[in-house]
Amino acid sequence: MTKTTTTIQTDADPFDAILTGLGHLILGTVFAAALVVKWAILFPVLSIPTVLVVLAGVALGWPFGVGFGVVFAAGIMLWRWKRPEMFERWITTRARHRFLTWFRYRRRWTRLLTACHLTVTTDDRTTVPRLLDVRIGDSVDLVRVRMLPGHCPADWENRTDHLAHAFGAQECRATITGPATVELAFRHGDSLADPIALPHIDGGLDWGKEAA
Repeated sequence: MTKTTTTIQTDADPFDAILTGLGHLILGTVFAAALVVKWAILFPVLSIPTVLVVLAGVALGWPFGVGFGVVFAAGIMLWRWKRPEMFERWITTRARHRFLTWFRYRRRWTRLLTACHLTVTTDDRTTVPRLLDVRIGDSVDLVRVRMLPGHCPADWENRTDHLAHAFGAQECRATITGPATVELAFRHGDSLADPIALPHIDGGLDWGKEAA
């Protein structure tokens, strides 16, 4: 007696695929728009003139938009040249800190803490320690974290080598700074390794002549 098995193959509905793709497109568009609005609020010195340039181009014509854009770009370059410290504080440093906070920590926080066994799983639900604050430094980043119920200081102190390796740092130190709050110091470089240019002092001692 021969047994025959029949396999029934159902084709995917192309309409469902179109709806899925459209949903992803809408979500991506909303996320991108929210990100643009967020950065516009964080950097009004750049966003407000940009909006004015676009409005001038729409209301008065593209030559006016281009002209305002050239004036705006020239003003930015002049500001960068005349007041580099102020430009660094208002634009470069803030943008660098925002980007490094996302790139080094927020974008992979859940995945790396899970790999370091610092999450808690109960009833098929995984709870991740909350990232409270990130301060980006020249060589050391300070990351404040809210510990989970059941964690103790030793849980973090014993995982510093794992955390340093996971986040690409040379070293990590864990310090309890408050109730259920731990501060992680990630060292990404050596601040003493770079040479420091000392200012020239007029009228200083000529050591060659003095030695002679």
